[in-house]
Amino acid sequence: MKNKTALACQRCQTRNYWTTKTSNSREERLQIKKYCKKCAAHTMHAETK
Repeated sequence: MKNKTALACQRCQTRNYWTTKTSNSREERLQIKKYCKKCAAHTMHAETK
């Protein structure tokens, strides 16, 4: 089963991206380096609750 999760910028805490992941594939939170429009830079984005 796939769950829809939000990715939030670590610098400004804005939820910029949405992704899907399977519920049993990962136990730790997903972290990806993405572009944040508000910060105007590439920053780390982490999965939120």
